[in-house]
Amino acid sequence: MADFERLVSLLADGRFHSGEDIGRQLEVSRAAVWKQLQKLSSLGLSLESLKGKGYRLSKKIELLDRGLIEGELHQDVASHLTPLDIVFDLDSTNERALTKLSLNEVGKGYVCLAERQTAGRGRRGRQWLSPFACNLYLSLVWEFDSGAAALEGLSLLVGIATARTLTGFGFASLKLKWPNDLLLDGKKLGGILLEMTGDPTGRCHVVVGIGVNVDMFTEGSAIDQPWSALSQYGEVISRNRLAAALLNELVPLLAVYASTGFAPYVDEWCGLDAYLGRSVRLMSGDGQLVGISRGVADNGALLLAVDGQERHIYGGELSLRLNNDP
Repeated sequence: MADFERLVSLLADGRFHSGEDIGRQLEVSRAAVWKQLQKLSSLGLSLESLKGKGYRLSKKIELLDRGLIEGELHQDVASHLTPLDIVFDLDSTNERALTKLSLNEVGKGYVCLAERQTAGRGRRGRQWLSPFACNLYLSLVWEFDSGAAALEGLSLLVGIATARTLTGFGFASLKLKWPNDLLLDGKKLGGILLEMTGDPTGRCHVVVGIGVNVDMFTEGSAIDQPWSALSQYGEVISRNRLAAALLNELVPLLAVYASTGFAPYVDEWCGLDAYLGRSVRLMSGDGQLVGISRGVADNGALLLAVDGQERHIYGGELSLRLNNDP
């Protein structure tokens, strides 16, 4: 572990640490300690200093811990996974997974989590804001034998697994927006991004990327849509516990998805549908459609009633909004 990462780990408890003690633990000089302390602002961390006491972070933080997460995984889930890859700082967990897949370094069951993403992304090339040690950024690799057909309804299934997880933490009001958004009180809490590599008609790997705002603190102007975070609704929950609980829900569903498809989960998804029965506007490069959302089909397609006719809408470069939203 690099000196800077060790420093952040040392200060994560929110208590004061003297410069001398920090230097001794990092095995560096006081001058080197000061140089490392100056880097904390690059992570959005605020440092306090007090003569005679030393330095501390203005807020205690919980860092991701492989041992804690793996210790809470169910045995049958852990058997499907490789040792967790926890990264301090990277461009994107999905990108890391795709790169490792291209180099044949990983396969089915690879999980990557990060403290921060510098180039996190969502659907349609949008940036996914990913501040340090605040939220959950997780990617999981799974293998399918049916190529792109495996993606039908898969993002909706991942939404169900995430909703089940958050309901278990007391967030029963969570809703889903087709095809990949998590909403609390109508505001975006998180999102899902699936990316496939391999044979489009045969054996392939799907990278399942999930982002959840746990303790987002950023200025609202930095995000171009209404957003929410779990911490706005109560105490901050442990990201380690959340990661383990999410994997415990998601992995068993993925393990049988090739044989079940999405059909068994349609009713559950519709029960979580934020826009069911409401007038919506679907926008794409070809224009827009206005209709009434009627839930989803067995293959995950959006059912949209337009001028009295039901249309099946499939994923792609689409944006779904309530009709009265700007």
